[in-house]
Amino acid sequence: MSTAEATRRGVPDAAVARLPGYLRALTALAGDDVASVSSEELAAAAGVSSAMLRKDLSYLGSYGVRGVGYDVGRLASEIAAALGLTQDWPVAIVGMGNLGRALADYRGFAERGFRVIALLDHDERVIGEEVAGQRIRPMTDLEALVRDDGLAIGVIATPPAGAQAACDRLVAAGVRSVLNFAAVVLAAPEDVTVRKVDLSTELQILAFHGHRGAVAEAVAP
Repeated sequence: MSTAEATRRGVPDAAVARLPGYLRALTALAGDDVASVSSEELAAAAGVSSAMLRKDLSYLGSYGVRGVGYDVGRLASEIAAALGLTQDWPVAIVGMGNLGRALADYRGFAERGFRVIALLDHDERVIGEEVAGQRIRPMTDLEALVRDDGLAIGVIATPPAGAQAACDRLVAAGVRSVLNFAAVVLAAPEDVTVRKVDLSTELQILAFHGHRGAVAEAVAP
């Protein structure tokens, strides 16, 4: 089964969420001139069990060779193709506050195949300013960006109060993939994929583990 066929069949969301980790580990191995890697070594580098890794990769039709393992370059290409990273994805960042400006200056987007084509805001006081080499544009440019430039992904970096309106504008313009950094749950049509990045929640989870560790040390004999 080819990678394209596996992608059309559908890979479980949990497996998809782990694919970038595998690709990151493979990229590091390739950078060290490693030609092949065992499932145990790759799983350890990605922070998962070898059984989980083998199951995830089986969805792509990729199986290691006993005694040899996986071809690093080939597997990286297969995962990149399954993730749709063999093409550039035009991205717009909505909300040019501190977070939006930091994201605009993040070089990792381009390195991973995501091309930021527009920085947007509704505030006339910041429209026209230059950030990371781009001029901040008004939200009214959204439709033209989708129609003329193929805008595919909208990144919402607004305050929570303005996130839903930003999402609605993106959806109305034809954007079907949204990455939300605002601390609010967004409502969107079923054909729109919304992923949430909640930094405060992640910090709270870290605080929980830190507190649990401190308690364990306090009660240890």
